Formats: sequence, C-alpha cells, structure tokens
Amino acid sequence: MIKLKFPVFTFVLLAALLVLAGCSEKQVPNTRGVYMLMDTSGTYTKELKQAQRVINFILSNLNPGDTFAVARVDTGSFSEKDIVAKVTFEDRPSMANQQKRVFRDKIDDFVKNVKSSSYTDITGGMLQAIEYLNEAGAGHNMILIFSDLKEDLQKGYVRDIPLQLNGISVVALNVTKLRSDNVDPREYLDRLTSWQEKVESGGGSWKVVNDLERLEAILSF
Repeated sequence: MIKLKFPVFTFVLLAALLVLAGCSEKQVPNTRGVYMLMDTSGTYTKELKQAQRVINFILSNLNPGDTFAVARVDTGSFSEKDIVAKVTFEDRPSMANQQKRVFRDKIDDFVKNVKSSSYTDITGGMLQAIEYLNEAGAGHNMILIFSDLKEDLQKGYVRDIPLQLNGISVVALNVTKLRSDNVDPREYLDRLTSWQEKVESGGGSWKVVNDLERLEAILSF
C-alpha cells in the first residue's frame, strides 16, 4: 500500500477553503430578503388593506432568488406561528409567478379573517424577523413594520433585548397618529425617536415612509 504524505500547511489550506466555500453558500450577494410585520392590534386591523397594496407591490418587484416573508404582530410575536406567508423565489419565471399567486392568496385569506389582538409585541416580531433573515442568507435585508409603532406588552413579557440588526434596513410604514398624539404631538415624535435609537444602536438603518405612493423608494437597497 502506498501512503501519501501531505504537509501540515496543506490540511490548513484545505480547511480554510472549505470554510470560505461555506460562507459563500450562506450568503448570496445579489439577492434581497424582505420581512414585513403587520400590526393586528386594536383598530389598526382596519389599515391592513393598505398593507396588501404594499405586499402586492413588493411581490411584483422581487426577483428569482429573493426571499419574502409576512408576519403578524400580536400579543407574542417571537414565533414562527405568526408568519402568514414565506417564500424564496425559484429561477424559472413560471414557477416564480405561481409562488407569487399562492403568496397573494394566503395574504388575502389572512386579511379577510384576521382577528385583532389585545397587545402589540413589535420587538418580538423584529427578533423573529432577524432570525429568519439571517437563516435565509440574502445579500441585502430589510424589515418593514406596518404599524403605529405603539408597543403594548402583556404583563410578564420581557422585551428589553438589544436588536442585532447588523446592516439590516428597517422601514416603518403607515405610522398612523393616535388620538393622544393629536393632543400632544410629542408622544408621536418620541415614539419614532425611540424606535430609531433602538434600530441604529443595533447596527441597522432607519427610515419612515408614510406616503405609500413612494413605495418605489422602499426597495432601493
């Protein structure tokens, strides 16, 4: 039997190449990952028709290899059970179009039958979004929050947790003003500032888009 002898540095080099190969497979630079959170608390469910417009626009603009997921924000949102629809689009256009139709049907059914929740766990939803996007491995990631941004946690829920966003873009959509905001606008401004600080301190970028006619600007990442 012939025994082959390799220098130690050869094994080190092979190991390094395997690690690099694994990293390249883990993240695809030119793909996009979008995770949208829909607030379903209280009267905000009346705004979900607007959310459908956003979802349909995003579906029409995503490409093969891109990932899209939509989840509800309810009492406890740090759960895969709150994901309403999710997909990574196939390369074949016919398959991608079929996936988009199925996705749209799931959203339509959800909006028709949604029941409002008593509490609003936005932070839990964002933690779930971060986990999902990290696993999807897209090159560019975005979290959309369709909400008035008023977090209201059920007693006992702990959400004082830093968000590890690491370059993820966070866009707040349709941030409607509450009655109390009309009385004291500082409440609205403080709410926006608080979320911006939370996102940016976690390494993410922050944007607010209330004019849904400017949807094209949302996907420019």
